[in-house]
Amino acid sequence: MNKLLKLALVGAITLGLSATVASANVAKGQKLYSKKLKKPCGFTGAKMASKHTQNEWEAINNKGELAKEIKTICPKADDGDVKESYLPHFYDFFYEYASDSGNVPSC
Repeated sequence: MNKLLKLALVGAITLGLSATVASANVAKGQKLYSKKLKKPCGFTGAKMASKHTQNEWEAINNKGELAKEIKTICPKADDGDVKESYLPHFYDFFYEYASDSGNVPSC
């Protein structure tokens, strides 16, 4: 019984930590935008995020076309600026500051 309890506790902790590490971050998305996309796009993150509503950003992300949409809006952005590992953070940032969100980023 004691082994089973310890195993369940270890499993719960592992699951909790992996979910936290795997989650995206709005602030990280904002930093990445400022560092990677602001210059090639030629406009602020606020303007980029306001290109779509929250529902539109969600639909684009769910279709797996976020990188394509970023490159459509910012044709000067290269593949290194839109790495697969950056996309969840970009999505969270764009969703948080979409045209219908009422939020305004500081970049």
